[in-house]
Order: sequence, then structure tokens, then C-alpha cells
Amino acid sequence: MRPVKVLVYPTKGSSVVFTPSWESLEAREMPEWFTRAKFGLWAHWGPQCQPGHGDWYARSMYLPGTEDARFHRERYGHPSRFGFKDVINEWKASRWDPEELVALYARTGARYFVAMANHHDNVDLWDSTHHAWNSVRVGPRRDIVGEWAAAARSHGLRFGVSVHAAHAWSWYEPSQGADPDGPMAGVPYDGRLSAADGAGTWWEGLDPQQLYAQNHPPAPNVADPKVIHRAWDWPDPEHWPDAAYQAAFKARTLQLAEAYRPDLVYFDDTVLPLHQCGPVGLEIAAALYTLSEDMIVCGKVLDERQRRALTWDVERGVSDRIEPEPWQTCTCLGEWHYDERVFAEHRYKPAAEVVGMLVDVVSKNGNLLLSVPVSGEGEIDEDERAILAGIGRWLAVNGEAVFDTVPWKVFGEGPSAEHPPALKAQGFNEGSTMTSADIRYTATPVGTGSSLYATVLGVPEGPVALRRLGRQTGLLDREITGVHALGEGPVSWRQEEGALVIESAAQVHRIELGLRER
Repeated sequence: MRPVKVLVYPTKGSSVVFTPSWESLEAREMPEWFTRAKFGLWAHWGPQCQPGHGDWYARSMYLPGTEDARFHRERYGHPSRFGFKDVINEWKASRWDPEELVALYARTGARYFVAMANHHDNVDLWDSTHHAWNSVRVGPRRDIVGEWAAAARSHGLRFGVSVHAAHAWSWYEPSQGADPDGPMAGVPYDGRLSAADGAGTWWEGLDPQQLYAQNHPPAPNVADPKVIHRAWDWPDPEHWPDAAYQAAFKARTLQLAEAYRPDLVYFDDTVLPLHQCGPVGLEIAAALYTLSEDMIVCGKVLDERQRRALTWDVERGVSDRIEPEPWQTCTCLGEWHYDERVFAEHRYKPAAEVVGMLVDVVSKNGNLLLSVPVSGEGEIDEDERAILAGIGRWLAVNGEAVFDTVPWKVFGEGPSAEHPPALKAQGFNEGSTMTSADIRYTATPVGTGSSLYATVLGVPEGPVALRRLGRQTGLLDREITGVHALGEGPVSWRQEEGALVIESAAQVHRIELGLRER
């Protein structure tokens, strides 16, 4: 899986105050750093990594009959006595070394790094002035975001944060429940506890309602997975968070941005946080753009206009075309939160799959943000390190086909281009098997050189035919002068009516092609 390089001859400012309207937001200018960076790594890390049992633990532990509920009762006890607030207290991050991890990510080839600032579990991972349930006061008692930011900047990486906490209002509703049967039937879980209940406990002085946000009636059928996913868009005004909750979320988010000055803020929301509930989402976005001309604000499930105002993020999926605006795919090597079972069963994405996805995304004007799960103790495991080493080796030779490039006239060819899987909701169409017939094209920007790259996404067993580069396609308006392997040297080739044919399969991963004006 190596790119082919074709040499061709192709043809920042004063502060702006943005207002909370689409007209104002779509006037933003796309920061150049993002269009050139292409590859970011992400630490989707917080207290839900402590159990080592995967994503959405702080919700599913309260759902009787689930694997997480069974696991929680066996390891920690009944959630009336030991709820997620108590899991937070178990999280100490005793082996976390952000400097070592970010140095590794930089060596891998990442151009930006994103740290999770809070998840749906509603724990702020910085020195939050508006939210007492933060990592400086509970859990590790460290400024997680601050330490990540310092490490990223010391290694020359752009720094971003991901914000997920707008959904705690509905996401935590199962914590109001109780077992329907068994010896603890009817005993309430801890989701309705108040500050007054904390006397003599480790959390004395803290209000569980600031964490769980459950001083409201739950929506019907909260245990049904379809209910929470439907609630993601806040379709029912009767279940919207109250004004105080929305104001607190806004204050927390803006304090985060003002204190740590990220270059990117990723919202795990349809469009923007609390978008259907009022102006809060637009107000936050306007404030972020006003704060920095280099700011990227990511949202999901965006329409055409919203994609001009925000940066479209596709979760675990890929667009099927060259997008007119730069965009981003976010995906993960394993589960979003660390899962010991994934490591034990060696179920991470292999390096080759990550590289193929990166090239595919970049060919369509996108960036890839890859989450590397971090354990509760603060480490990544040996399988993850091996995968990062493989990605780094590939980028060390072939990175010029990725970084600082732009899409070509077509993004590629082959079965995956002709029959792409459809996006579902936020994305969720990754996983297509790539073959040596799947090719992706990238190019150097106009005025900066004359290179066209083609990357074969599978392992070829014979000559490789680049059908988009055949004479009869009319796509090449330059004369081919040479074909070289990236990092090696010239290889044999010929241009036919129907394809540019690379003769040596053994060297196809090491090819550079040169073109000149006719």
C-alpha cells in the first residue's frame, strides 16, 4: 500500500466578532493549518476508562440485564451503594505520562492532538471554575487538559479538545432507576442523591446532582437504546434541559476555551450542543470563532449550509465523494473508552487499515482523527504501540502523499469507489475491504509544485493499472516524464489508452511519477 507520485505543473488578519447566526458563522475562513494537517491523534480518555470495560459504561451500568450492569455489581457492588460517582474516585491515572505519549504521537506522524475535555459522564477534565466534578478536585487531582495541552505544544502539534457533556441530562437518566426484581428490587440507584446525602462520605461537599443532572422526570422507556439515540437531537421540548443546565454548560465550555486556547473544539452533537433547545450552541460557536481565527469547530449530521459554518465530522465513517469543504472522520483503534477485552483478544484496527482509511479520507478533502484508547491508569498497551509504529513507518516514507496535499480531479477508482457504503446517521460506514484495484489520488496545491500521487489500497499480485490516468480519460493534461517509487527510485511503466500501467508489482509501493507541460 504505497502511493504513486506524478509530477505535474498545475495551475491570516484582524479579529472578527462573530454573532450567533448561521449568516455570521459561515463567513469564517477555513484555517490553513487544518487543511494541511490531515492526521490527528485523540485521547478519548476519562473516568469511564477506569473499569476497562468499554464505552458508555457510566450509563449501561445502571441498566439491569446488560453486561456492564453484571460486571459492575461483581467488581464494585450495587449502584445504590457504589455508583459512577464512586468509580470516578477510583480513577487515579497513576501511570499517566502525557509528555511520553504525545512524543510518541508526534513520532507516529500526527500533526494535531485532541484531548477529551469531558464526556457524557459530565466530569470536566480540567481546572473547571463552573463545575466541581472536575479532575483537579476528584479522581486523579490533576489538570488533564492542561497537561495534554502543554505536551502537545511542546512537540509542535496543534491542540484540540472534545466536548461531549451536553447530553448528561438525558444520558444519565437510568441512574434514577432501580432493579426490577431480585434482592435489591426497588432500591433506588444513586442518581437522585443530593449534597445533603454526602455527610461522612468521600464526596462530602460535592453535589451529585451537579454530576448526574437528574432533578427532573426521566423520559419514558429510558432503558431502550432507541430512546437515547432519538433524544440525541432533542426532538421533544418537554424533555429539554432547563435554562440553568444550558447556561452552566455554556459557561463551562467557554471557560475551557479561554483557559486553554485550543485550535479545535469537537462537539459530539448533532449540529451543535443543545442546538434544538435554543441559542446556546450558536452562541458557543460564535464565541469560539471570535476567540481565534485558527479555530475549528466540529459538529455532526450537518446540512450544506452548516458545513460552510462548521467542520463536518463523520463518526466511524467516510464520505463517498470529494467534499467542497474540508471535513473530518473520527474513528478509534478499538472501543471509544478503553476495553481490556479488546486488547486481550487483539481486536484493534491494524496499521494497514488505518493507513488505508487515512488515504481514502484525504483523497476526499478530509482529515482523519484517530483515537488511541488509554487505560484508566493512563497507559496505552503494547498492541497499540505496535500499530502506531506501523503507521509511523508508512508515513515516514509516504507522508508526502498525505500531508499538505489537496484532492485531485477525482478521488480514486476501484470497487470501493464505485459501490461505496451509505452513511448512517453520524457516519458508521467504515470497514470496507480494500483491494489492489482500489486506488486513491492526491495532489500538491496549485503553485506549490507539480505532484500527483496514487496510492494502491491493497497488495498487488501483478502489474497495477491506474485507469484514471489512461490517455482516453482526458483527465491528464500534462505529459508524463517519469515514474518513481517514493523513497526509492524509478520503476517501469507505460501509458496506454485505458490506463497507466506500473509494471513491477514488487515496487509499486515505491513509485514517483513526473509530468510536464505538453
